[in-house]
Amino acid sequence: MRAAAEWDLWTTTARVVLDHRDRRHLAAAESCVREVTAAVDAACSRFRDDSELLSRADDLVRGTEVSPLLATLVHQAVDAARLSDGDVDPTLGRRMASLGYDAAFADAPPVPSPDTVARALDGRPAWQRILLSGTFLRVPTGVTLDLGATAKAAAADMAAASITARLGIGALVSLGGDVATAGPDPSGGWQVRVQDQEGDPVDHVRIASGWSVATSSTQKRRWEQDGTVRHHILDPRWGLPADPVWRSVTVVAPSCTTANTMTTAAVVRGHGAVEWLRQSGRAARLVAADGSVLRIGGWPDDQVDHLGGADAA
Repeated sequence: MRAAAEWDLWTTTARVVLDHRDRRHLAAAESCVREVTAAVDAACSRFRDDSELLSRADDLVRGTEVSPLLATLVHQAVDAARLSDGDVDPTLGRRMASLGYDAAFADAPPVPSPDTVARALDGRPAWQRILLSGTFLRVPTGVTLDLGATAKAAAADMAAASITARLGIGALVSLGGDVATAGPDPSGGWQVRVQDQEGDPVDHVRIASGWSVATSSTQKRRWEQDGTVRHHILDPRWGLPADPVWRSVTVVAPSCTTANTMTTAAVVRGHGAVEWLRQSGRAARLVAADGSVLRIGGWPDDQVDHLGGADAA
């Protein structure tokens, strides 16, 4: 029997799971997760005026030194954009706000936004014009960074690693659909239940410690704007929610940040995601709009099998 604690966080649920032998460390492990997520929130939340990202917005346009944590989070977001050929774009904050996301999910007023963010004269997209050197960061004029596609996954990676570094034990950390593990394997590995919404297809997979599972969904974080239903994963080409070809996409990878980058990009790519994921070699599970399930890259057809070398989702 695993030891677990969970609480509400960021419109989703945070959960930390330990092997039953480490039950005495559960309170300390929860504290590790809370510290990491609080630090990430303070660094890059778009929903609090005192976050570093918002409170220093004017400085960022001119270029300024930022905290090592914010620099790391921006670096990971730019890497995600590069890995996905721009499908996971961290420069869509203003567009997301203009579509009503902020008003629907946070106590924050809508941010006026142009329909598109103008490109530089050399034609590069805004994410390629972010300047980050060490902890010096400059953001293009007119751009509001939205690190949501990577920061939550990065927080899961960091929180799991923090538990292992501080307590010397294995841990699984789940932040919504982002699951990261670190430290010694529990007996039998980590078993992860993969299901997006109640009533959706269910799979169980077992992953070795140090591996991660991420799920991106077009069924969660939905809202209505002027009679049109929106979801939170935008296609950067149009600045609109991606066509919901997939209800959800799940990927197993060595880090949660990488797994989440791939699931988000897969939602944006729609039908084109299948061949892209096959070429990546990653185990993946895609649930189509009609509820049918496509498993590729070694994702098991049976109930439980090893991937990457959790009951935890």
